[in-house]
Amino acid sequence: MAKHPLAWRVAEQFLAEADAAAPGLVEGLYLTGSAALDDFRPHTSDVDAVVITAKRPDQAGLAALRTAHARLRETYPRPRFEGVHLTWADLAAHPGDCPNTPYAQGGRFRPSGRFELNPVTWHVLATKGLAVRGPARDELDVHDVRDGLVSWSLGNLEQYWVRWRERASRIVTPRGLAALGSLAPTWGVLGVSRLHFTLFTREITSKSGAGRYALHAFPARWHAVVNEALRMRRGSSAPSLYASAMARRRAALDYIEMVLDSALSPRLAAAPTA
Repeated sequence: MAKHPLAWRVAEQFLAEADAAAPGLVEGLYLTGSAALDDFRPHTSDVDAVVITAKRPDQAGLAALRTAHARLRETYPRPRFEGVHLTWADLAAHPGDCPNTPYAQGGRFRPSGRFELNPVTWHVLATKGLAVRGPARDELDVHDVRDGLVSWSLGNLEQYWVRWRERASRIVTPRGLAALGSLAPTWGVLGVSRLHFTLFTREITSKSGAGRYALHAFPARWHAVVNEALRMRRGSSAPSLYASAMARRRAALDYIEMVLDSALSPRLAAAPTA
């Protein structure tokens, strides 16, 4: 798998900042997310990573990590560096058993939380992770909870995406107005498609891979909005497939509702998870 040069540079810059702030603290760094799934898009992707320390950072370690993330953000405000700080022991355990950990979201460091502590993170690391520092992924002891992907995906659809669509459907709200732009419809259409892919295949795919899957999984009436999402993800200068932002927003919300209905149907919910 080819490594994207920009994602790699951002990760290496973080390591340089961490080493300057606390030499020896960070023992491993693995790219996950779009960089590992061969779908990194500089205009829209974050640099997702799993950062490894030997043990849970103490107050001095947390301060060093905060400094490293802040300095990285000065050099690379975009793409944003996001990820979870784990120990080697955390990788070998079930993600649900992992205690709250430090993490970075939106490029900003937080000392404790449950960001990305889920089967998807563990599975992508185990099967696709790119080692910037540390042993190759095949040498890692990662508790790959493949049979947890379905239950986690269903939970994410129910707890996040149902509410996301409801809020986006109210136009006089921040999320409703955001749906008139390009990022929110792309995020929504491809986001629910990824989860649908996982529910039906028990695997993980990229956002672009989810769009290609959707073109085969759903009737032709939905192809325009999927192709529009793929066009925007590619950053294409080709004209929109919709006459107006309002028409695109309506199509995206209808598509998301359709995928949610399909994914959360009693038939699927009762399907085996292994």
